[in-house]
Amino acid sequence: MNCIVIDDDNISRLLIEKYIAKTESLNLVDSFSSAIHAVNLLNSDAIIDLVFLDIEMPEMTGVELLKSVEDLPQVIVVSAKEKYAIEAIEYEVTDYLLKPVSYARFYKAVEKAMRRYRMEGDDLNDKGIFIKNSASSLVRIRFEDILWIEALENYVVINTADNKYTIHFTMKGIINRLPARMFVRVHRSYIVNIHQIDYIEDNSVCLRITDDTTRGIPIAKSYKDHLMKNIKIMTK
Repeated sequence: MNCIVIDDDNISRLLIEKYIAKTESLNLVDSFSSAIHAVNLLNSDAIIDLVFLDIEMPEMTGVELLKSVEDLPQVIVVSAKEKYAIEAIEYEVTDYLLKPVSYARFYKAVEKAMRRYRMEGDDLNDKGIFIKNSASSLVRIRFEDILWIEALENYVVINTADNKYTIHFTMKGIINRLPARMFVRVHRSYIVNIHQIDYIEDNSVCLRITDDTTRGIPIAKSYKDHLMKNIKIMTK
């Protein structure tokens, strides 16, 4: 999981960074002493799966950050005080750690986050999303039927082999509602279904639409490493 640390206490922040480095399932993207700077990243197109968040910080508190970011990834609160736990739980944080944090307790919280992360990819054949087809009807689209999703100004277009569905949504909002082990963002304007990739060549992925039809999707440089980490590669 891609993660960030937000804590104005240098010693505490460095400790969490050290724990992250020891944990194979985590990749540290960035570390912040200011919640304000972190908000800018969280509201960008960066792929963040987990946030380690302190509560008591100047300028913007951890609770204020929870209130201000619309599509938050999973959050593990790391705080010196227990009194904020109930308020944090209202924002459905994954866990609440009290400083000083041992590695054993840290790892237990990360495993909890990993279970949630993995569950998103379980039983995919039986899961999907419902979208409004008209004022009075909902259409169910199975995850496995989605080939790619494309940004279109303030809308996204969900593409299947047979149909296109345009909904009023953001790319960041839709990726957070899709199984993380099945869908990956490859470009600012494109999300692809990993299971539908026919081949990858240079800076594009090719999706098989029908036996005779394929579609090329560009891969942006900033998203390529994340894509390669999410596919299984066998070499000679």
